[in-house]
This record gives sequence, C-alpha cells and structure tokens, in this order.
Amino acid sequence: MAAAVLKRCVTAVVKVKRLSPSFSARRWLLSAAYTDTKVWEAREKDPQNMAVLATTMDRTYERNLPVSSLSVSRFVDNISSRGEVDQAEYYLYKFRHSPNCWYLRDWTVHSWIRQCLKYGTKEKALHTLKNKVQYGIFPDDFTFNLLIDSYIKDGDFKSACSVVEEVMLQEAFDLPSTQILSLYALGSYLATSPQLTVSEERALGASLLICGLKKDNTVGLSAQLRGNALLGKVEMLKGIHAVFKGMPLLWTHGYLGRALAVMERVVAAPDGDVKLTKDTLDYMNDLLQELCSTSDSSSSGEESAGEEDNKEDAVDEDDQAEQANLSQYASRFKELSTQLESQGKVDAVSFQASVTSLAQQNLAAAEKTDLEQYESRVLAWEAEKKQLIQREKEMREKAEEEKQERLATKAAAQTG
Repeated sequence: MAAAVLKRCVTAVVKVKRLSPSFSARRWLLSAAYTDTKVWEAREKDPQNMAVLATTMDRTYERNLPVSSLSVSRFVDNISSRGEVDQAEYYLYKFRHSPNCWYLRDWTVHSWIRQCLKYGTKEKALHTLKNKVQYGIFPDDFTFNLLIDSYIKDGDFKSACSVVEEVMLQEAFDLPSTQILSLYALGSYLATSPQLTVSEERALGASLLICGLKKDNTVGLSAQLRGNALLGKVEMLKGIHAVFKGMPLLWTHGYLGRALAVMERVVAAPDGDVKLTKDTLDYMNDLLQELCSTSDSSSSGEESAGEEDNKEDAVDEDDQAEQANLSQYASRFKELSTQLESQGKVDAVSFQASVTSLAQQNLAAAEKTDLEQYESRVLAWEAEKKQLIQREKEMREKAEEEKQERLATKAAAQTG
C-alpha cells in the first residue's frame, strides 16, 4: 500500500516537471513586485467625467481644432471598464491623425498598456502596437516587458513573439530583462515546432539575431546562429530584398555565411564555457539539407518553370550567386560541427532550457535595476504632467481674460 502511494507521488512529481513552459514561467519570470501597480497607482489622481470629456473631444474635432495630449491622457488614465478601453482606442486613433499627433506622452502609452492588461484586453494592446503608425504606440522597455510577460504567463508564446518583433523593430533590446524575456518567448515558441510563413521566419530570425547580439554567451551565440539561419533561408528562397525590407538588418548577401561565422567564433574561442546548443546546430543542419535538396530539384525543373515564377520570386543575379554557395556552406558546416564536437563545445541542453537557466540566474538582479529606473521615470512623468497642467491653466485664464476684454469692448461700443 505504502509502495503504491509512493509510486503515485513520484509519478506526480515527474508530471509536474514535464509540464509546459508556461507552468514554470509562472514561477520565475517577472516577479509580483515588477508587475505590481502600487507605484503607478500612487500618482496624483485627476478624476474625470468620461462622458463630458468624450463630448468635449468630439466637439473639438468637429470644429477642426486640435485636442490636447492632456485630454487623451486623462481619458486613458480614467478607464474603468472594457467598454471605455474601446473608446480610448478610438481617441488614440483620432489623436494620431491630428495636428498634435507628435505629442502623445510616454506615460499615456504606458497607461494604455496597463489598462489593457487590467481589463483583460491584451489583444487591444497588441493591435495598437502592431499598428503603431495608426495609433502612435511606441512603448518603452519596461512597458514592453509587462506585455511580453503577460503573454508568456498565459502560455501564448506566439503573441509574446509578436511583441518581441515590435521590440526588435524599435531596436529596444537595451535592458537585460527585455533580452531575457524576449529570448525566452522566442525559444518557447520555436520549441513547439510551428509551421512558419516566410514573413514569420524573417521576423523571428531578425528578433533572434538582434537580441542575441546583446549577449556574448551560449544563449546569445545560439540565438545569433538560429537567427542568421532563418534569415539565410528567406534569402535563399526569396532573395536578399525579402530579408531587409522594413527591417533593421544588413543589406548585403550571406546570412548563412554569417551563421557559419558564429560557429567559427565559438570554435576559436578559448573559453570552454561558450558553446552552441545541439538543437540549434541540428536546425542548421536540417536547413542546409533542405535548401540543397530544394536547389537540386529547382535546377532539374528549371526548363519547365515559367517566366511568371521567376518574376514572382524576384531573385536577381546576386541572389543566384549566393544560392550557388550552398554546397560550400553545407561542407563548411560539417567541418565546423566536427570541430565543435571534438572541443566539447556542443551543449546537449536545449536552447529553451539554456534561456530558462539564464533567467533563473540573472532576471532577479535585472529586475531590481529596472524598478529603480521605473520609479524615477514615473516621478519625471508626474513632474512633466504638472507643468503641462499649469500651462493649460494659464492658457485658459489668458483666454478668459481676452474674452472678457472683447465683451467689455463690445459693450462699450454699443453704449457709446
């Protein structure tokens, strides 16, 4: 009896350890202190009648006059329901398409993301972020972290990667915490072996590469390798223009060559602690085999392929010259893989597990610095906001004085 109970307990422990990444993420990703709203809610309140504020903004727009950034800020800050989240989205859009569009305040963007998280409308936050040109939503690192962490804890790694893509486009991988969260989201999503479109491969590749460049360790180098490999695949299939268009990436050919350069760097490194994860190398190996196979089949069917296919791919002579290097890349990869194996620089731990370990070791320290900076930022925002409120008050008083002067002049003219 006791043996049976013990067996069930051991089985239960094993099952817990094998749970999805989202379970473990709940235990060690951003702490409760990081996501706590105490500092944010401690700001001086500016309560508003939302109906009156909405009517005032509508009338201002109808008269083709600009709405102030303070009005939009007040509306977002005073959201108290999901319905008001929808209204705020509308006014963010209207403000973005107004003459004052450049003056959307950083604290308003932060408040918008927080309100979306508070009222269970993360999809609104992501929509406005993905359509930033239409809404003007350009978050800071801390705000990005809150949104990424929220999706990770829900186990929605695809959406988390969509946020990471926006971090990449803004080249905002400055905070170590953002780097760790981003790499965890990317690794967790890729671990599910998703079927990716070309545009998704490009976005994931660029995110892995640019974020990986911030870290000179096993995680960073493995991310660089996988990122360059994904971009190299797009380059080989669609040409270099399909890689860098709209991306903060190099315009020159040779992303697969850059992936091999990462391997060469690890081979030459004197530090035995710097390795490449085995699953990343396996991906590179499978990719080269796939591309070589595709190249051979396309060459054999070149005569039967129509001109329309060539136009659709938009591959120029330089792209074709790069494609001709495939066999050399495959041969060099085998040589480097052998050297890495012989030097003991292939890490059997998966990329995802390596990022998890990195987070467990470094995220707490990174959080402390972030929170200190956040508190200072909130104070600076409050000081700037008070200055704007004071300026608004002075302008209203001046406008009222001018109005009274006009009325007095008009009354004097009528009596005279």
